[in-house]
Amino acid sequence: MKKVLLLSSIHPALDPHIFKIAKTLVKNGYEVTLLAQHKRNEKIEGVKIIGLPEPKNRFFRFLFLTKKVYEMALQQKADAYHFHDPDLLFWMWLLKKKAKAKVIYDVHEDYPELILTREWIPKVFKRSLSIFFNWFEKLISKSFDFIVAATPYIASRFKKHNVVYIGANFPDLEIFNSLEKTNFQKAKSEPFTLIYAGGLEKIRGIKEIVEALSMVNPKYKIKLKLFGKFSEKNFEEEVKKLKGWEKVEYFGWIPPKEVYKEMKKCDAGLVCLHPIKRYLNSLPLKMFEYMAAGLPVIASNFPFWKEILEKEKCGIWVNPLEPKEIAKAIEYLIENPEEAEKMGENGRKAVLEKYNWENESKKLLKIYEELTR
Repeated sequence: MKKVLLLSSIHPALDPHIFKIAKTLVKNGYEVTLLAQHKRNEKIEGVKIIGLPEPKNRFFRFLFLTKKVYEMALQQKADAYHFHDPDLLFWMWLLKKKAKAKVIYDVHEDYPELILTREWIPKVFKRSLSIFFNWFEKLISKSFDFIVAATPYIASRFKKHNVVYIGANFPDLEIFNSLEKTNFQKAKSEPFTLIYAGGLEKIRGIKEIVEALSMVNPKYKIKLKLFGKFSEKNFEEEVKKLKGWEKVEYFGWIPPKEVYKEMKKCDAGLVCLHPIKRYLNSLPLKMFEYMAAGLPVIASNFPFWKEILEKEKCGIWVNPLEPKEIAKAIEYLIENPEEAEKMGENGRKAVLEKYNWENESKKLLKIYEELTR
């Protein structure tokens, strides 16, 4: 049996993207160990998890935890190493040289663009740091055996590399097939329930979403189920002071499977990211998860997203910077329940047929067959 080590210094072990890769490999005969943030060492669904502590801050993670990950990875003596963080680029290059191992770099984001949006990086350094990282990432990645890109746009950044686009942000049907079909809320006595799950920061549009709640016609009873962690304490306080917050049911972070259970109780999903470059060509997992759960989607009006929503007839696109547009979209779904229910059905059908992990995982298995033969 071939041994694979999946590793991350940033993500939790049960991160939906990373863990579904681990489960897929286990089901296809690989011995899989996952080295990532987790409270304890344990085995879940055939995946052996070696838990890393949650870092105190990003500087501790970058300066100390990454080196620890490298040292622990060397001890595993795996046939293939599959890492998920730009923080680990240097260490995985070193591991490949020292262990003569097969290494896969899984690129979740357009990191040079991500650097430009990070508020904790001083503005004066952002542009030069982005340019340097773009050069460094492409240079060091040439030594890796494969690059897995989460979107076609990210794949295009590595044209001279051994890169494969895998739609990792598509849902795992095994999970969603176990959920009951969502029944669109028609009873006027009940609140129309929206859901947002993901990172809670300015560029993800959570402020505009909460503002929109207060702009919906007061004759409609609505509420928002909100899942995730706020990026900054000051921003959290700012959002909680908004008038629309009284219509929010805030859960904080809970395990993905619990979020999926809550989705079936909702009427529509929101994904209103701001129009920054790295989002324009992204494939947000939550949008496809809403579709898989049978929910109509209210999404940002990016051409790439709009093309999907229009083709599949599964949602409404809005200017994410305009809370009034978001509010109007909510009202439209409330006022047109049959059309909204049809959108949800169309979205689920599209995920069952094409936007799912089961289809994309075939590309992943092909990579591993080549690396471990």
